[in-house]
Amino acid sequence: MKFGMKFTDNHTVKILVVDDDPLVLEALGLLVESFGYQCFTAANGLEAIEKLKEDAIDIVVTDVVMPEMGGLQLLAYIKENYPNTDVIVATGYTEKAGYAEVIRSGAIDFIKKPFERDELEAKLNRAERERSMIRKLEKLSLCDSLTGLYNRRSFDIKLAEEVQRAHRQDFQVYLALIDVDNFKGYNDTYGHPAGDRVLSAVGMILNDCTRHNVDFTFRYGGDEFAAILTQTSEEQAVKIMERVLHSFQQAGFSGTTLSIGLVCCRRDETLTWPENAACMIDRVDKALYRAKSEGKNRVMLDVGGC
Repeated sequence: MKFGMKFTDNHTVKILVVDDDPLVLEALGLLVESFGYQCFTAANGLEAIEKLKEDAIDIVVTDVVMPEMGGLQLLAYIKENYPNTDVIVATGYTEKAGYAEVIRSGAIDFIKKPFERDELEAKLNRAERERSMIRKLEKLSLCDSLTGLYNRRSFDIKLAEEVQRAHRQDFQVYLALIDVDNFKGYNDTYGHPAGDRVLSAVGMILNDCTRHNVDFTFRYGGDEFAAILTQTSEEQAVKIMERVLHSFQQAGFSGTTLSIGLVCCRRDETLTWPENAACMIDRVDKALYRAKSEGKNRVMLDVGGC
């Protein structure tokens, strides 16, 4: 890790500088690094596109007039293909592209060449502060405040992403739906704060028993939870959910257990995605119901399909 590199929310800020003048490019790269950012360079728009494919770039600072692909063409490409990457457009005093034009085209800011050090640093710092605020707001909108797990909105987004990714890359993905047995009775007996502790414990257990940076865990609603288990076999998926059952039993919440429905999710291209997703959720919900009806405290695997 480079000393002095700027981090926001544990995120390394990566900036790509694009200019066809090698002296300007070298000087600008050194200047950006002196501000504490990680800097990449490209000599034109086409080279910049290759850099964007190789790394997750946060901010692009691009010249306007360049051979092969100019800055405004590059800006349009980034807005279309990398919507989470921000662009600052730089132009010389004699060039025609003005502030209004580049902002209308999707840039977040505009800077005149030759650069003034303080102005460039201020614009980059402001851009990163705004990006950090957006990340925090997105996190708040996608997470459950009690358990810290992703919420139902996140579930809908991630299920679509992971099932379709599994279809493209030819691997299996499993969906688990988890319900706390006898939760209402536990709440009525011990009170809502005790019930909240049960829900928080389920959240921690799901995170502990699933694979970090591979699986996804959610508070689905009320006392129901969900997990998306990616790149896994049926045997592995069942074992992960059995670990969840065992860990909850060990937690010692008297009178409560977990019931879990589990299904393999496949993209059925004869259906629209909403129809496909509804079918998967219906299947896992029925598997959960069977787990409850057959005695609770168990994993029930559904091997059917949509």
